[in-house]
Amino acid sequence: MASSHAATLAEKAKETGCINKPAVVEGETYRCMTKSGAAYFNVPGVRGTPEKSERQSGMPTGFPKVDAGTQKGRDDLRRKVLNEELAIEEKLLAEVRLEYGNGAPPATPDEQAIPQKYAERLARLRQAVSLHEKNIAALKKELTATR
Repeated sequence: MASSHAATLAEKAKETGCINKPAVVEGETYRCMTKSGAAYFNVPGVRGTPEKSERQSGMPTGFPKVDAGTQKGRDDLRRKVLNEELAIEEKLLAEVRLEYGNGAPPATPDEQAIPQKYAERLARLRQAVSLHEKNIAALKKELTATR
């Protein structure tokens, strides 16, 4: 009976256009590479278990690996860039808050003549403060995740 399942799996792989040996994804679902990319297919009645290396690492066989020193260098560089971006965002937030003046910046002569211009500038400043606060929160979250 195993040979009939093997024949069915082989037939399905050939029909799908697999160029490598199909690997079990889960249960009756298999994955293989075709000329146009990855292909998934089911073979009813053929239940397999993923290869041990794929189940443990979550990476396909032959996936490129990076040595620990290279990865540490990349992580350090990423942390440095994130810290630089955080410093820039904090500086920009301080500048916008100063210009915003706690929600009541002084109106320019042009804005005194046309109150709508003042309201538009106030809305832009409020939006800029909000944007920089969100960027800072996102950068801090990302930095926390990299430590």
